[in-house]
Amino acid sequence: MITVFGSINMDLIATTERLPKPGETVAGNGFSTAAGGKGANQALAARRAGSSVRMSGAVGQDGFASPALELLDGAGTDLSAVKRVSEPTGTALILVGGDGENMIAVVPGANGTVTSADATAAVAALQPEDTLMLQLEIPVAAVEQALSEAKAKGVTTILNLAPLIPDAPRLGRLADIVIANETEFERLAAQEGMTAADREEALKRLHGETGQTLIVTLGGDGVIAIRDGHISRAKGLVIEPVDTVGAGDTFCGYFAASLDDGLEFEAALRRAAVAGSLACLKAGAQPSIPVASEVAAKL
Repeated sequence: MITVFGSINMDLIATTERLPKPGETVAGNGFSTAAGGKGANQALAARRAGSSVRMSGAVGQDGFASPALELLDGAGTDLSAVKRVSEPTGTALILVGGDGENMIAVVPGANGTVTSADATAAVAALQPEDTLMLQLEIPVAAVEQALSEAKAKGVTTILNLAPLIPDAPRLGRLADIVIANETEFERLAAQEGMTAADREEALKRLHGETGQTLIVTLGGDGVIAIRDGHISRAKGLVIEPVDTVGAGDTFCGYFAASLDDGLEFEAALRRAAVAGSLACLKAGAQPSIPVASEVAAKL
């Protein structure tokens, strides 16, 4: 069982020929809405990968609440730990350029009401063999409480260091498994402008200090990781991306589900990298997450 303690959003997505520069207005050529939020995205990815998943978080009592939960509900995710609050459902305002790259502004809304008490409740429902997966779109105090209580209970924790907030390096030291992109990892390692060699050395250094499993996603270059003193690498697929929104969350969810299913570490990395690649071939965060059979066909 995987419990995801995190954010639930509605994504408002506009597509443009190219992303605007600061202060610039560009013409859009499309608009859509889709369920999102890093927590919900990762929960859906883990569920589509085949794991039993419980989502713990918050939505509002507005018109976005039900659509934000629709795909999770349809996939059979346990939503009993999602509370309804007076704050509006969280939203993400997303611009996607013609090359598939994106710019995102997140308005927390209901996600900002998640508390340390919610963390305690989420962990209380876990067994030592379960997994707790977190991100950084809910209040820091709640994330820290969940990590601390899960560790005391012997529950495996996976923390995705996104979005990159000031507390990310400190919180990153509290999880069993940390997943970061290149920029997030540089913040964790307190070293900017890393080369590939720098990154590998930083992985070894941090792993030596903490013993944690550390995973760095590298976009089209795949992923590099360290576990039990061993460096591992995995590649995704060679693709022409349509929209990279949600690719990292797909990786996280599929990775967690793969470990939950008993896959070896390197096989879990490869499966997650392929799933992340497939997520770039469709627009939107949750609508783009592939199902297990699609990923298996590419492995």
